[in-house]
Amino acid sequence: MVERQIAARGIRDKRVLGAMLEIPRHLFIPPPYDRSAYDDNPLPIGNGQTISQPYIVALMTELLRPKATDNVLEIGAGSGYQAAVLSLLVRKLTTIERIAAVADLARRNLNSLGISNVTVIEGDGTLGYPAHAPYDGIIITAAAPAVPRPVIEQLAEEGILVAPIGGRDIQDLVILHKKGGNCRQEYYGGVRFVPLIGRYGWEN
Repeated sequence: MVERQIAARGIRDKRVLGAMLEIPRHLFIPPPYDRSAYDDNPLPIGNGQTISQPYIVALMTELLRPKATDNVLEIGAGSGYQAAVLSLLVRKLTTIERIAAVADLARRNLNSLGISNVTVIEGDGTLGYPAHAPYDGIIITAAAPAVPRPVIEQLAEEGILVAPIGGRDIQDLVILHKKGGNCRQEYYGGVRFVPLIGRYGWEN
């Protein structure tokens, strides 16, 4: 998977590639879909949610430029796979999931691998999580019409945010760089994610 679907498509960060090699994706996917765990596709994880395709996980992780000293926020925990990958690359990660059953699934999956630097929070991810802010990096793994204002406020100076922004069906992958209190945006390309539900996202 890492060699043919990720490195071959241009992911170069050796730390990211190493983390993708180390985390067993099949543990984050329920049967019978776990049989396709190492295909480059999103897959259902229950409750109307999906796990992102491996290439997109690697791409968003690389764009975040994670450092070993970083405090990071993830919005949209899902089954915990993205959080598990990031756990090997940063000091501390907080991940938010609005669906209780999915948040419990993420906790179980992360605990099964002995990952101790990730906190799973059940709640509205569009509000961020002020208690652990500011964040050196923020990654949003569901599609929002715009980057939620509370989340931008929780991004540290010199921080990076990566998120799919656009309509409910198709989005642009956006990278925000915060400097001097202002955010500079870059657009990477088209993506498709499940909608981000919440006060500053889409209605359920």
